[in-house]
Amino acid sequence: MHTDSTQDWVARSLHSVWHPCTQMQHHESMPLVALSHGRGAWLMDHDGKRYLDAISSWWVNLFGHANARINNALKDQLDKLEHAMLAGFTHEPVVQLSEQLAARTGGVLGHCFYASDGASAVEIALKMSFHSWRNRGQPDKQEFVCLAGSYHGETIGALAVTDVPLFRDAYGPLLQRAHVVASPDARLAQEGESAADVARRAAQDLRNLLEQRAEKIAAVIVEPLVQCAAGMVMHDPVYLQCLRALCDEFNVHLIADEIAVGCGRTGSFFACEQAGIWPDFICLSKGISGGYLPLSLVMTREEIYQAFYHSEMARGFLHSHSYTGNPLACRAALATLAIFDEDDVLAQNKLRADKLRNALAPIDAHPKVKHFRQQGMIFAFDAEPENADGFARRFFTQALEQELLLRPIGNTVYMMPPYILSDEEITLLATRTLSVLEQTLS
Repeated sequence: MHTDSTQDWVARSLHSVWHPCTQMQHHESMPLVALSHGRGAWLMDHDGKRYLDAISSWWVNLFGHANARINNALKDQLDKLEHAMLAGFTHEPVVQLSEQLAARTGGVLGHCFYASDGASAVEIALKMSFHSWRNRGQPDKQEFVCLAGSYHGETIGALAVTDVPLFRDAYGPLLQRAHVVASPDARLAQEGESAADVARRAAQDLRNLLEQRAEKIAAVIVEPLVQCAAGMVMHDPVYLQCLRALCDEFNVHLIADEIAVGCGRTGSFFACEQAGIWPDFICLSKGISGGYLPLSLVMTREEIYQAFYHSEMARGFLHSHSYTGNPLACRAALATLAIFDEDDVLAQNKLRADKLRNALAPIDAHPKVKHFRQQGMIFAFDAEPENADGFARRFFTQALEQELLLRPIGNTVYMMPPYILSDEEITLLATRTLSVLEQTLS
């Protein structure tokens, strides 16, 4: 029996599949990898070559590919209920998941609304904020605020609060643009300033806006601690404390987009925990299902839920997705939460992150590297190549040759590996990343 090779699958894919976030013409010279299967932290192609998945397959795969515990949970759920509409019905996995997530906020965010992807979760939070203000008699509060360099998704509403021109500008005429305020990017520290000083300075920019427009503003949206698509821009937790205080003072909602930074990625289960605050909305996706199935959700407070609780249908939150609260996806998420608890993942990640940071010390000391930074299980540094044009593609291609899946954002190289790396895999990732960097810079 004939088995197609990697080359065969690549040719067929290029003929029929339009790939995301991709200029398809680049695949005339840039490799497209045809995967066969995955095991643990590794992905394998049809020719038997392996790749260490150092970015968790777009930041979703927390506990490795083909994880036995998540697999078994899904197999069990398949024999019970694969899907049912959530309008007018409910089921055990979605109830249990909602209860467990609410408990992780101490009950502060006690209501969960489900969707299928991160951008949809952002859309829900934006709509919920606006609609709740309208239901409470403040219909003029319909503007939003985002940070410079922010990214919150690529649907129309999410793009309106995204400040990445590459994604946003082509669709500018379709967008109701948000206000953009200063980023608390710690790399912007002036001489004598700390990261906390930068955070407070950025918060003052938001205060200036709120003093002028608060009666028109529904919500501020932020990626807590790390603005990922901006190039792993990291900020001090004091910024979140300032945001919470400002939103309370000016009667504005705070939306925490934890799609990429939640689920333990920054060191705590929710990134906001490190600032000791809770927002009015938390958006989750990516890692919540362990990287298995599309799932997203928005968590919110009792008072926002009550703003919609009424006999009039028009006052309800009339938003839906066909696969809202899918039982299989919720069961994968429950298995993911169980692993966090059973394996004491947050504590183990701290040890694992310390080992990886030590292993990456030669990169931190490299003369062509600036701003080496870490937040939990996110590592990043900015390379200074002689020829910056095409650096990310060159680095990605060279990394594949060294059995690594690394996908830089511009000149920023980052790692967001799964939470299962062995000591040997940590050493391999660090030493080969240094080798790739030197070859790409030469």
